Amino acid sequence: MTVPNTPAGNPYGPDSYAQLLPPPPAPAEPPLGDELRIGAVITGVGAVLGVVLGLLWLWLAPRVGYSVQDNHILYRDPEGEELIGAVGVFSLLGLGLGLLTSLGAFLWTRARGGGIGVAVGLAAGGLLGSIIAWKLGTHLGATSDLRAHARAVGDGGTFDGPLELSAKGALMVWPMTAMIVLLFLSATFGKREPDRPPYWATPGPVREPGQPVSFQKPAPEREPESERASEPESEHASGQEPEPEPGQAPPPQEPPRPEPPAEQR
Repeated sequence: MTVPNTPAGNPYGPDSYAQLLPPPPAPAEPPLGDELRIGAVITGVGAVLGVVLGLLWLWLAPRVGYSVQDNHILYRDPEGEELIGAVGVFSLLGLGLGLLTSLGAFLWTRARGGGIGVAVGLAAGGLLGSIIAWKLGTHLGATSDLRAHARAVGDGGTFDGPLELSAKGALMVWPMTAMIVLLFLSATFGKREPDRPPYWATPGPVREPGQPVSFQKPAPEREPESERASEPESEHASGQEPEPEPGQAPPPQEPPRPEPPAEQR
């Protein structure tokens, strides 16, 4: 607790044993070429994984079934949920790949402290991979010409419809998941800068063995000259002798005069 009316600072002057901390070194910025290279590699990996995502989506996603009756194309299950099921499978696969790519990129670049290239590469690679998977799945799936397919199976036949991504927002699941997971990993397990020691833990100057320790006495405070000049005048005006300053010898006093003998009185 600080006592009220305590003057700020050290009243005894500067501490000769206090060692000033050097300014922190400026963090070295990684070269731009490394950032571009890391971003390009992560984007390329995302494009390759987009092909894997497209094949998995084509294999796992449900299809809408059709049947041909009296030269009419009808749904096999009018209340089916195959369309939303295809979007859900695509979103879940994108979620898994977002976790995988962000974890791999973080572990790869953890020693260098990440960088802007990692985040940009994950966002661009995730979006590019999602688009590649969407186009690849719809291209390798059934044809979108339902009439031609119905003529091929004939009356009374059934067939599967094309693979469709009815909700285009599923394309953002992969990049958004990758960015969120990267942010969490960087904040939790990222590279930390060492904290500077507190000022009281700073070591003092190195002293050789046997060297005496010298202490500096605080210099006496000096009064302003205007106050010094006004004090004698006020003291003479009041009839009192001025008091000597500290460290100054008192003025000589006159000896008492002897009294005359009683006969002369």
